Amino acid sequence: MGIRLHNSASRTKEDFVPIDPSNVRMYVCGPTVYDRAHLGNARPVVVFDVLYRLLRHVYGPGAVTYVRNFTDVDDKINATARARKAAGDARPLEALIRERTEETIGWYHADMDALGALRPNVEPRATDYIGQMIAMIAGLIAGGHAYEKAGHVLFRVRSYADHGRLAGRSVDDMIAGARVEVAPFKEDPMDFVLWKPSDADLPGWPSPWGRGRPGWHIECSAMSHELLGAEFDIHGGGLDLQFPHHENEIAQSRCAHPGHGFAKVWMHNEMLQVEGKKMSKSLGNFFTVRDLLGSEPGGIPGHVIRYVLMMTHYRSPMDYTNEKAVTAGSKLDDFIGLVAQFADLDRLDEISVPEAVVAALFDDLNTHLALAELDRMANNAEWNGLAKALDFLGLISVAAMMDERSRRTAADDRLVVFKGRLTSLREIAKTTKDFAPIDALKSTLIAAGVEVRMSKDGVELVAGPGFDPAKLESL
Repeated sequence: MGIRLHNSASRTKEDFVPIDPSNVRMYVCGPTVYDRAHLGNARPVVVFDVLYRLLRHVYGPGAVTYVRNFTDVDDKINATARARKAAGDARPLEALIRERTEETIGWYHADMDALGALRPNVEPRATDYIGQMIAMIAGLIAGGHAYEKAGHVLFRVRSYADHGRLAGRSVDDMIAGARVEVAPFKEDPMDFVLWKPSDADLPGWPSPWGRGRPGWHIECSAMSHELLGAEFDIHGGGLDLQFPHHENEIAQSRCAHPGHGFAKVWMHNEMLQVEGKKMSKSLGNFFTVRDLLGSEPGGIPGHVIRYVLMMTHYRSPMDYTNEKAVTAGSKLDDFIGLVAQFADLDRLDEISVPEAVVAALFDDLNTHLALAELDRMANNAEWNGLAKALDFLGLISVAAMMDERSRRTAADDRLVVFKGRLTSLREIAKTTKDFAPIDALKSTLIAAGVEVRMSKDGVELVAGPGFDPAKLESL
C-alpha cells in the first residue's frame, strides 16, 4: 500500500508517484506577512506539515524538499508602513516595510512552531525573487502570452486554452461569476496583472516597463520554478486560493515553460469556521493563533490546537469549538501522562511508527482515523507505539515526553510527604470524626494541580500537567 492523495486537478484520489523518488518536491502558498496569522491560516500549515512528515517517513528526510513562501510585497503591508511614516517615522518606506515584514515573520514562526509544525526546507520571500519574476514576465511577452499597457503588464488569459480547468469553469463562466477589475488597458476582463507601476509612495523595482512591483500570481510561479524546477510533485494551499490564484499560476507557468506540466498534484484544504460560523470580528469569533495560545497557563497549548485541527479531514469544512479544545486537551493530558509513566522513551528511536497510523495517513491524510488509533493504543496499553505515534504526528516530541517524565518523577518525590500526611490525617479522623484537616490539605493540593485519589486501598497523589510546587511551600 502506498500514499493516495486527492488531486484537485483530476477530482479523484490517485496513487502518489513522485517524479523522482530521491527528490520529492512540494510547494505550498504561504502567508502575506502584514499581521498575525489567524486560526484559518493555521489549518493549511498543519495539513501540509502532516503530509511533509509522511513524505519524509516514506522517502527519507533528505529526499523531500518543502517550499512555503512569504508574500512580503502587498498593498496591506504598504498601508501599514505608510501609517508608521505618517505617525512621524522618518525612515525610508522600504525600511519600514522590511521592519514590519521581519516582525510579522517572527510572529508567524513562533506561532506555527507552537503548533508543532516543522519549518519547511526553504521559505522564500517574494522580494528576494524580483529578478526572476521580471525574467518570467519578459518571456511571457515574447511568447505572446502577455502585453504591456500604461505601465502595466497583463497576462492574456485567452492565450492559454485550459484556463479554468482546475476550478472546473470556462473563461466565460468565470467572467459572469467573478468580480474582475475593470481597466481601460485590459484587452479582456479576465486578463490579470503581472506587473504594475509604483509611485513615490510605494515600494518599487526597476524593470523594462518602468519602476513598479509584481502582481500577486507571478510571485509563486517564479519562486517555485527557481527552487523546484518547471515541474514538481505537489502544490498545496487553501481552497480559497484555487481560483484565481492557482488557476493563474498554472496558466502563466505552463506558458512560460512550454512542455512542462508545472505541479503534478494539486491539494486544497477546506475552510474553517469557529463555533459554527464564519470567522468575523463583528461576530466576536475571530481569533489569531496567538489569541488562543495566550500566555501560559491561561492559553490553549499549541498541541491541543493542532489536535483539534487534525480531528476533521482536510477536505471537509471544519468547525473549531471550545468543546473540541477541552476534549482534545483532556485526551492529550491522558496520553502524555501514560507515555511519561510507562513508555520506554529511551528506546523510541528503535521503534517503528505504528503501521495503522501510517496506513491512515496513506489514505489521503485521514488524520481522524490516525487519532482514533491513539485511543486504541492507549486502551490496549501499547505505550511505546502511542509515544512513537504522538511524536510522528507532531502532537508532542520525544524530548517533551522525557521532560514530562522528569517533571513527574520530581513531583512524585515531592508529594511523598503529603501522601503520608493525608494517610495519617485519615487514620486520626476515623476516631475524631473531624475531617476538616483532611479537606483543607486536599484543597491546597488540588489548587497546586495535584489529583487526589482516596479509596479504601489508600491514598494516591498524581501531579497533573499544571502542577505548581510553589503553591505547596506554605505547607
